[in-house]
Amino acid sequence: MFSLTYDRVKTVLLSIAILGLVSGLVFFAYDKPDMAVLAWRVGVIPVLIALVVEILRSLWRGEVGLDIVAALSMSAALLFGETLAASVVAVMYAGGTFLENFAEGRARREMSTLLSRVPRTATRHENGTLEVVALDTIEPGDLLFIHQGAIVPTDGYIEGAQAIVDKSAITGESMPVRLVHGDELMSGCTNAGEPFDLRVRRRAVDSTYAGIVRLVEAAQASKAPMARLADRYSMLFLAVTIALATAAWWLTRDPIRAVAVLVVATPCPLILAVPVALVAGLSRAAHFGVLIKGAKPLEVLARITTLVLDKTGTLTDGRPQIVLIEPCNGMSEDEVLYFAAALEQASKHPMAVAIVTAAHRRGVALPAPDHVTERPGEGVSGTVSGHLVSVGGVSFVNQQIGAAPIPSPILNVGAVIVALAVDNKIAGYITMADALRTGVAELIANLRQLGIRRILLATGDRKAVAEDVTKNLGLDAVKSDLTPDEKVLLVTAERKNGLVMMVGDGVNDAPALAVADIGVAMGARGAAASAEAADIVLLVDHLDRLLPGIEIAQRARRIALESVVAGIGMSTIGMTSAAFGYLTPVQGAVIQELIDVAVILNALRVLAIKPRVGQAHDRAAEAPSGIIN
Repeated sequence: MFSLTYDRVKTVLLSIAILGLVSGLVFFAYDKPDMAVLAWRVGVIPVLIALVVEILRSLWRGEVGLDIVAALSMSAALLFGETLAASVVAVMYAGGTFLENFAEGRARREMSTLLSRVPRTATRHENGTLEVVALDTIEPGDLLFIHQGAIVPTDGYIEGAQAIVDKSAITGESMPVRLVHGDELMSGCTNAGEPFDLRVRRRAVDSTYAGIVRLVEAAQASKAPMARLADRYSMLFLAVTIALATAAWWLTRDPIRAVAVLVVATPCPLILAVPVALVAGLSRAAHFGVLIKGAKPLEVLARITTLVLDKTGTLTDGRPQIVLIEPCNGMSEDEVLYFAAALEQASKHPMAVAIVTAAHRRGVALPAPDHVTERPGEGVSGTVSGHLVSVGGVSFVNQQIGAAPIPSPILNVGAVIVALAVDNKIAGYITMADALRTGVAELIANLRQLGIRRILLATGDRKAVAEDVTKNLGLDAVKSDLTPDEKVLLVTAERKNGLVMMVGDGVNDAPALAVADIGVAMGARGAAASAEAADIVLLVDHLDRLLPGIEIAQRARRIALESVVAGIGMSTIGMTSAAFGYLTPVQGAVIQELIDVAVILNALRVLAIKPRVGQAHDRAAEAPSGIIN
């Protein structure tokens, strides 16, 4: 409400200033100079009063801003009878602040869209009927009905056969994605197909989308380091401006020279271009599924030189996946998957869930198992379509069929063998592993193109597993068997080589994410602790989203600096010219405000950034390399 009122005040002040300038020019054209002067004063005074009030508020907060120069130039122009110059300064200053406000609003548009899309209710299955309920009444395990075009209110699993969803608002993926029974779905996505049922995974307040909204609000409230730099050195710029104006007056005995110097310095592009460019960078990064919590992390991200990667859930998928099916005794791969998945429906073990999901993705129709018994952590036995079936560890299955130990296939490092027996005969083996994500080698190469000089792996996993997963990736170091404390020490030690970014997804990564110069969390499926500790959250579980995030940060910072250097340089030339009498106050005011408009428009170029290196791909449901779906 305050923001809306504040915007209206800026609009009214700009309108008054323009009306005063135009009406004064009309009176002047009709040879009524006294009326012209009066009109110009009437247009200037409200803007000057509002400016003085804002300066006093800033001083009360202990901040000294460059708006003081604007107040001095308008006051001096009125005092020495340069009312037309004062009117031009008033119009251009009011117009500059209005344009800055408009530009920031334009830059925040994509983030604000996230906030405006927050659902308030959901449709829940209740005793055979559908009821609209408040979000805060939804509990894990509830079954929701998602209408066509509705926004998914909380995280969950697809309960029906399939769902077509639009993830663009969350991840930036432009094409709708097809999900099947058992697949996870993030809140905030839109149902782009037929209605479907969703089994609630977590309460709405703890959902992915609710977390994103909280992070967006924090990001919008942040203040950029470069903007703080402007505040820190505003007194220096103010002193230089006053000194130059005073020297011009003292040496020439002409106060108009001082007025001209002051109006050329009104206001400094530093306070306009930097916030616009960095806020635009936040918005642009969010479009690619990279949620940066504020302007400070964005600015630091642009200067990162060292990257520390976690393994499980970051460099790898973090969940067991089928990498190989080896049938035996006349069985086919499809039959092995059919019997194993049908029986594993009765188990909630992560490997069982992975086998069932793989069968669903292949379109295998699974019958319900009967007479199921499970030995937790070892395996499951039961009947499937009249056949006696056992699935689990090799030793467990051998025991179930009463056979002598049968050799299992040779394991790769970090892999696990799941054996299948049908009617007391070994039917096949399923090899499962936490496989490397697709395109990791290309990602590493692209990161080096963006200036990341040193890339390391930091994992709590065994050395053999870590080295096997990362072979041929060209990492600078592989650190294994690390505790959370040791990860913190590693990140701290690497700071001697430059600014460090840490990427992780688990609770054990949260301390290292917090101590790094930039912490990045895999937010779609990562732990809440890591997302809270991180400065950046990847809204989709694709590590390559780092690439557009880093490039946008680098180019946003470069554009902000270009605007500042160009603006300050032109302002300095203008102030010097005014001091030597080459610019009148009116000419100086017009030139300076044209400079301000130019640097704001230049800063808005950030919104059009199209990352060139390793652009994030729009995927349906891409699986890690070597995975069988």
